[in-house]
Amino acid sequence: MDPILLAKAAVMGLVEGATEFIPVSSTGHLIIAGRFLGFDAWHGAKTFDVFIQLGAILAVVWLYRAKIVNVLRTAPGDRKSRRLILNLVIAFLPAAIVGFLANDFIEEKLFNPVTVAIALVAGGIVILLIEGWHRRVRTETVDDVTPKEALGVGLAQLLALVPGTSRSGATIMGGIGLGLSRVAATEFSFFLAIPVMFAATLYSLWKARHGLSAADAPVFAVGFVVSFVSALLVIRWLLRFVANNSFRGFAWYRIVFGLILLGLYFTVLRG
Repeated sequence: MDPILLAKAAVMGLVEGATEFIPVSSTGHLIIAGRFLGFDAWHGAKTFDVFIQLGAILAVVWLYRAKIVNVLRTAPGDRKSRRLILNLVIAFLPAAIVGFLANDFIEEKLFNPVTVAIALVAGGIVILLIEGWHRRVRTETVDDVTPKEALGVGLAQLLALVPGTSRSGATIMGGIGLGLSRVAATEFSFFLAIPVMFAATLYSLWKARHGLSAADAPVFAVGFVVSFVSALLVIRWLLRFVANNSFRGFAWYRIVFGLILLGLYFTVLRG
């Protein structure tokens, strides 16, 4: 196996794990990283980008394993556990339905550097607007989220179908805009990522099943492991960060990065 290819896979895994759960768009960063590394020219690149998302989402499952097991175990007799499951179903459905129907169009028309750059800038502006809007926190913990708030977060997640928007950014900022505390919005985004990313990943892998080869397993394994470890570290850091900080730093990063990408595209990448 080509060591250069394995090194590129490690970098791509690091990009996925580091950006999946912060509001900067992992998909956008993977598109850009793949273009700069030349990784997108590899025959399995698209399937690889999807597969390494499993590493990131398993990091959430591992960190919250005790709560997940408890919710599933107590759901028959515990109202809070049943409500959390119901809320996740409600929030999951909008993006699942629209994403399934529009998947081919999104992959064909929107997976490009210009769309990513514009979405990064627009998303950054939206984050600044939400952070500047002083709202009252009505929901302190993830267990207190109402079905109406869950639906609102699910509708906000539709924006993340556009590459560069950020699934975590849309759901976290949507939750904050609806009156969830920063920690509640972030944790609900984490839990919502489990069904959303598993469904999207498994669907994409099923579509690409005939192009998979056992010879490519080392590349996929490296990306998966690096994605899992880096996501684990980022999630732990983010939970501490959001307790006492705003998302303005991420917003400005998105705006600056998006503008740089637009400049690079029209001066370098386009050619």
